[in-house]
Amino acid sequence: MALNRKKLIDLFIGNISNAILHRILEKAVEDDVIRKYYDKEFLNSFEIAKKYREKINPVDGKPQESSEIKDRIVKKVSNELKIRISKGYKNIDLSLVESTADKFLSELKVIE
Repeated sequence: MALNRKKLIDLFIGNISNAILHRILEKAVEDDVIRKYYDKEFLNSFEIAKKYREKINPVDGKPQESSEIKDRIVKKVSNELKIRISKGYKNIDLSLVESTADKFLSELKVIE
């Protein structure tokens, strides 16, 4: 069963957001055990996001919805980090969200 474009983009956004979230959380903790867990989660989500990105056309260029995709990712990651901060997580730098998103989105050729 083929997934439609909107569903592929939603799945991509969910996985890349999770990857970005875990990369930022990894930088916020000092415990090596937790850091390794976050790194494992990052790698898993990033690989899945790559697979979804390969199914979104154009594969070698940026999609028409690239700015909307970036906005949704930044909002989703920021909201999740704020929830975690309210639960007592420490050392989370919200200013890393946009730069981290830019880095991974340009790596996956969603933005330039």
